[in-house]
Order: sequence, then C-alpha cells, then structure tokens
Amino acid sequence: AAAVQMAEAILKDQKRLVPVSAYLAGEYGLKDLYFGVPVILGAGGIEKILTLKLTQEEEAMLQKSATAVANTRDELKM
Repeated sequence: AAAVQMAEAILKDQKRLVPVSAYLAGEYGLKDLYFGVPVILGAGGIEKILTLKLTQEEEAMLQKSATAVANTRDELKM
C-alpha cells in the first residue's frame, strides 16, 4: 500500500508528505547517507526533505541510528 501511495504521489504530482529513505547532504547533521526522513513527494520525486525540530533525546537517538546505518554500509563496502 505504501508503494502505491508513493507511485501515485509521483505520477499525480500530489506533493504528498511521506517517509522515505533519502540521500542526506547535511539535513539533520548527516551527510553522504541514505536515511529515513519525511519528504514531500511529487512529480520530481523527492521535492523537499523536511527537517523536523527534535528534542535532545530524539537527536541522540537519530545520531545513534545513523551511526548504525553508516557502520552497516561500511561493513558491506557500499
């Protein structure tokens, strides 16, 4: 169902808010990493990455998750 919603958002240029794994180039303090974040999805694909205000605890959890993703990527040499 989520894939259908994403396809519709792109094909119908719905500018829909959806969570996706997007390439980050500084958002949330993360660079060169694909990570699940909220985006606006439309005819151009990811049209905007939304940066939410996080609490210190949420920021710490995000960084911990990002480190785990980066470590796994590095282990797989991707």
